[in-house]
Amino acid sequence: MYSVKELEGGAEMAKYIMDMQIDKKEEFYFIREKESHDIVYLPSKYLMHKKRSKLSPNTIRRSAFILSYYLNFMDELELHLDDIYQMNYMEQHEHFTDFLIWLQAGEHSREDYSKLPNNETCNAYLKEVFRFYTFMEQENKQSESLKVLSDTQMIVRNSIGLKRVLNRKNFRGYLKEKGHQGKTIEQDKIVGLLQECANSRDQVLLLLLAETGFRIGELLGVRYAEDIDYERHIIYVNFREDNENRARAKNAEFRRAKISDATFDILMFYIEDYKELILGQEYLFINVSGDYVGQPFKGSGVYAMLRRLERKTGIKASPHMLRHYFANARRKDGWKLEMISQALGHRNIETTMKYLNITEDELIEVSDAFYNKHQALYGVQNLL
Repeated sequence: MYSVKELEGGAEMAKYIMDMQIDKKEEFYFIREKESHDIVYLPSKYLMHKKRSKLSPNTIRRSAFILSYYLNFMDELELHLDDIYQMNYMEQHEHFTDFLIWLQAGEHSREDYSKLPNNETCNAYLKEVFRFYTFMEQENKQSESLKVLSDTQMIVRNSIGLKRVLNRKNFRGYLKEKGHQGKTIEQDKIVGLLQECANSRDQVLLLLLAETGFRIGELLGVRYAEDIDYERHIIYVNFREDNENRARAKNAEFRRAKISDATFDILMFYIEDYKELILGQEYLFINVSGDYVGQPFKGSGVYAMLRRLERKTGIKASPHMLRHYFANARRKDGWKLEMISQALGHRNIETTMKYLNITEDELIEVSDAFYNKHQALYGVQNLL
């Protein structure tokens, strides 16, 4: 079965749009001209490169929208990609800064949004455009690169003190960001949600999100016969592209997490309670009622379940908030940052830092503890 779905990015009169084709359950994204239907070669090849790199469909879809926005911005200015390389430093800087302002004003969207994209989102879009330019330079085997991207070095150390130098390209015209602090959820609210769950499946789902730190796509892809070590109480994340419910492990990675004995007992109760439905297919999480009973549970079902719980309890929760809870609970328990990062499946330690909600009170507490331990650090008593 082969189907095509048109997904328009940018203004209603935009020249370039994003398209998606589905072939044997696989999604393929590309950019084409709206009127001629011609595929835009290099941006579409870049999207295929991202697919071959095993990035998630959602990530590739987002990249496709961003590239369509940028091409429409270029079309408004009557510019082509190669024209940018002919600009001097100041012209390039002004060009990319104008793109940020264009995004910030909502010019990229055909919708009349009341909430315009924030600075962090605009910067993220431009970073993706820079990644595309880098790909284009490599694809064309050209020696010239963008003049506005400066080389920067960052020195990082691992848990045993070994240094590693990261080389990065940086643009000095990004919009000022306020800084990201992810939303988390407190333990007592998780308990409140668990008490109001309609069935053991929902309880197990919440508990595993809180105890493993897995993304919802990773957890929904767990197969009860292959991905659970029932003796050691370990849940595995295995990358697969053929999951019936379209669940997927990000970054094509393999991970595992140990769960508590109490949660394992509830997991076994759930499997026994819905044994006939679960054994009728491959996945741990299934629909336990309704028109799709017995079929693999999907992400849309998870969010619908959380909305029902919010109406009952007044507690707002999301899979990502439970992932943040996992990170913060382990930080407070003394886990090293590198261990938390590995457990979350992050490629960059900077991403993990954004998950940690360190409060001013905590900083005061650790400062007090430090000074109590090192009162004579500066020999102040000898100065009095």
